[in-house]
Amino acid sequence: MIHTRIVIFAKVPLPGLVKTRLIPALGASGAARLAHQMLMSAVAEAVAAGLGIPELCGDPHPLDPRWNGLLPPQALHATDQGGGDLGARLARAAERVIGGGENVLLVGADCPDLDYHRLREAAAVLAAYDAVIHPAEDGGYVLLGLRHFDPSLFTDIAWSTPVVANTTAARVRALGWTLHIGKTLKDIDVPADLASPGLVEGGA
Repeated sequence: MIHTRIVIFAKVPLPGLVKTRLIPALGASGAARLAHQMLMSAVAEAVAAGLGIPELCGDPHPLDPRWNGLLPPQALHATDQGGGDLGARLARAAERVIGGGENVLLVGADCPDLDYHRLREAAAVLAAYDAVIHPAEDGGYVLLGLRHFDPSLFTDIAWSTPVVANTTAARVRALGWTLHIGKTLKDIDVPADLASPGLVEGGA
């Protein structure tokens, strides 16, 4: 059975660097605290999924001093996102993990509904499908799982727009791959998203 690695993409949760669209509602410090809270939760869920040691793909590298005091306590593989747009960063990680003989689940750290049950289910889906995607309510995606790598899934994508998930799904199908589309989930990007059940808002 092929192992599946969860790769969590996250920026260092410092004021002014993360969740900038939430600053009008929470302030820079509050937005950073919320980003840190969601990262800690995302890592805990990834560990609970029982798929092995998750990977934190950070910006900057998790060994950078700016992460001091902000890293989750769990054991993690630490890697650097590298340069380029989001597509280049996702592609770099996907190609590396798949090239190493593992399936990959690419996730962010801003979807409280992406719990360990859904992570485990996504990994199981890859035993029968070439790809799995959980769309986000805003048209992006909160999870992309792959058994194979192809750069077309990450190039010339209009990131942070409502077409990301549909474009990615269409490109998966254009490759002739099988695709499982999971439940659409909400990520936390703008003030209106802060009403999500169970979400504790950070203060300014």
